[in-house]
Amino acid sequence: MSIESLRKRYEAAGQGHLLKFWPDLNESERAALLSQLEALDIERVNRIYKKAISSEAKVAHPDAQSDPIQPLPRDASDSVTDPKKEGEWRKAGLEAIARNEVGVLLMAGGQGTRLGSSAPKGCYDIGLASHKSLFQYQAERIARLQAVAEHEVRVAAGTVVIPWYVMTSGPTRRETETFFENHSYFGLNPQNVIFFEQGTLPCLSMDGKVLLESRSRVAVAPDGNGGLYAATRSPLSPKDKNHTVLSDLVQRKILYVHAYCVDNCLVRVADPTFLGYSIHKQADCAAKVVPKAHPTESVGVVACRGSKFSVVEYSEISKEQAERRDPETGELTFRAGNIANHFYTTNFLQRVESFEEDLAFHIARKKIPHVDMETGEMVKPTKPNGMKLEMFVFDVFPFTERFAVLEVKRNEEFSPLKNAPGTGSDDPETSRRDLLAQHRRFLEGAGAIVKDGVEVEVSPNVSYAGEGLSSIKDKVFKRSGHVEQVEELDALML
Repeated sequence: MSIESLRKRYEAAGQGHLLKFWPDLNESERAALLSQLEALDIERVNRIYKKAISSEAKVAHPDAQSDPIQPLPRDASDSVTDPKKEGEWRKAGLEAIARNEVGVLLMAGGQGTRLGSSAPKGCYDIGLASHKSLFQYQAERIARLQAVAEHEVRVAAGTVVIPWYVMTSGPTRRETETFFENHSYFGLNPQNVIFFEQGTLPCLSMDGKVLLESRSRVAVAPDGNGGLYAATRSPLSPKDKNHTVLSDLVQRKILYVHAYCVDNCLVRVADPTFLGYSIHKQADCAAKVVPKAHPTESVGVVACRGSKFSVVEYSEISKEQAERRDPETGELTFRAGNIANHFYTTNFLQRVESFEEDLAFHIARKKIPHVDMETGEMVKPTKPNGMKLEMFVFDVFPFTERFAVLEVKRNEEFSPLKNAPGTGSDDPETSRRDLLAQHRRFLEGAGAIVKDGVEVEVSPNVSYAGEGLSSIKDKVFKRSGHVEQVEELDALML
């Protein structure tokens, strides 16, 4: 596109100021800015801004009538408390895995900044004896689950594949790919590990004008974890613009997708029980949740706004609602804590584009360094001067046709890594503690005795969720250590 055509397009969109410094740029700066502006859908940016502003104003209006917040209908949710039902769901999930109908979407775009690391968060070592990263644990769970499905469904070894779609971000893409390459993809076939990138949106002034971070570059920010959906439609490589995550899912004949965040050390990747439950419910989208720890826990809950499923932030629920309990069970009525762990059909992921224009992005007002359009000098504001627009992964829930919720045990499936070491909550030490406590339960569940103070790290190569340990029944573990094969457990009994 010529510079004159581009100028006309941006002026028509009210964003012509982005080319103000064009006469002062050198050749390489002009090329960089031209490339960025050509790739940017500026009309879409304007639509997103207007929708976000109008939605925010509508909610804030004193006469606004908001939909009532209601608990989940009983028929929309279930829990893993019935061993018979859980076994049936697990069997159905393993059968889908064995038919190569299941893929996994990992949201891994964040850096470990709050952990004192600039590396991608999935590279983090939580202090286990094995020194494995979060990425490695999750990769080994995939490998083990493929083997479990082959064994239990009785299909040939090496025929089951769970493709892993790893969503990075601009700052983490190269380092994530290099980390996988340096670790030989943790034993997985590189053809079945597909990297793609979370999108970005321009940073805006309070009146919707796109900001420049330099005279030759637009200021951008990640578009939130809900950017996952648009990212699945973006080309995986500039060389082949038709090859996307969605097209890859279709090509591989993947029907069901499990999506989760990288920072949960207990995540059951491609959990066959969750998959089987969602398939049984004929859900097009489903959420795995954990019970709230207490009424005032600062966590969003899956509930209903009017007749639509939604995630309701803790600040939107009154004290009375937060403390309300089911008269039959005594459990909190609003207890379905959201943990960003979801099931989708591939058909639903394809359908998101049809209603994406109806989704309102959320506004985060921030201090955004930018170029002063009058002087051309850099400005570092001391108070919020602009906005970043983001979508959340759960914003699609109200648009589902068949939604389901599965409640699982927090101590078995959710221990997020959010805070710096030594914080005492959601930090590396609590992640390590919770994972090793789970491994102790694996051993004790198989009939073994683990002496006080003994810590045994059981590799996912040995057991995905406690299976495959029948040989240790009645054995006593007296030594701490970590094992990569079930035979190595003998050395810890001496």
